[in-house]
Amino acid sequence: MLNPIQEIIKYILSNQKSRKMKVHTQSVNFNADQTLIDFIQRRMNKLDVYYDKVIKSDVYLKVENTRGKENKIFEARVSVPGDSFVVKKVCKTFEEGTDSAVNSLERQLKKRKEKLRAHL
Repeated sequence: MLNPIQEIIKYILSNQKSRKMKVHTQSVNFNADQTLIDFIQRRMNKLDVYYDKVIKSDVYLKVENTRGKENKIFEARVSVPGDSFVVKKVCKTFEEGTDSAVNSLERQLKKRKEKLRAHL
């Protein structure tokens, strides 16, 4: 039998493993399929590794009416306590835009974390 403190620790640890960031995805002028939304969710969840205090994230997917091949716009807004980061990428595919935007967000979140550590 576990004592109350051990039960609390077990509860906290089990919730940390299952915690996923909620990504609000909005597609403008088209319907995004579930595989794309799942891909975006998986990639955005990796941001928790670099900064675990993400409050929310919003993703906007748009298709520009141009003749060029790079007409997919991926825009992400990630809110953290006291700040928010916005990244906008124009690419050939939404998957490519997702990868590029998440890489940029990773760098920004790492930089913020380093700044906060320097002030402590």
